[in-house]
Amino acid sequence: MESVVKPTMKHKVRSLKEIESKELFKMFKETKDKAIRNELVNRYLYISEILAKKYINKGIDYEDIYQVASLGLIYAIERFDVDKGFEFSSFATPTVIGEIKKYFRDKGWSVRVPRRIQELSKKVNIAKGKLQQDLQRVPKIKDIADYLHVTEEQVIEAMEASHVYTPKSLDITYDKNGDDKDVQLMDIVGEDDKYFDTIENRDFIKKCLENLNEVEIKIIKDRFFKNRTQVEVASELGVSQMTISRMEKKIIKRLRKEYQKIREL
Repeated sequence: MESVVKPTMKHKVRSLKEIESKELFKMFKETKDKAIRNELVNRYLYISEILAKKYINKGIDYEDIYQVASLGLIYAIERFDVDKGFEFSSFATPTVIGEIKKYFRDKGWSVRVPRRIQELSKKVNIAKGKLQQDLQRVPKIKDIADYLHVTEEQVIEAMEASHVYTPKSLDITYDKNGDDKDVQLMDIVGEDDKYFDTIENRDFIKKCLENLNEVEIKIIKDRFFKNRTQVEVASELGVSQMTISRMEKKIIKRLRKEYQKIREL
């Protein structure tokens, strides 16, 4: 019991914001303190934001997707084991994406369709069955429109909307025009997820800046984020342009060494 209480009492002396993430993960693993978890959520909420934006304009409101992504982030934080040596962003991203995809599957409707079109879609399906029996052939758009006393455009709109009632499985296969191997839907819609690199690069930059002093941080931010010249930075800091050039090279060398170490893990 003491091993659980002592870390909590000890760490409450310091503000949680002052403690680095790795230590916070270890503390949370031992104590399951919600205040620690909430601090970790705040630090990594950008992962949920980046991944949720990937699914904008896919039929569900961004706010709903963002909430689901944030919940996935909490699941990842609760399961993460810092002692295994993985970066949290690499661990969390598949968990968050999995929760978002599961939410899309559970929603059933991939697009929000107006009620009038939903109702017409049902009538079109019933009319197609009846007209096929009466006409002894597949009914044309005009046949259905005349039968329902609507325009051909309305029938087409309803037929297109009906596709969202039954989302297709990613495992469904299509014939490749006589080729030996069929293709799966997941092969058609799949793409490399560039968001992994975005998240990992952001983590890397954030981590590296934590190891620099105030002047070094200013040089990096001014030179590479604000596109200021060495002369401008030197003038503001009251040093020579040559000094800024030397410091910049020294910082970049350190960053490269740090990056190489991460790539070798």
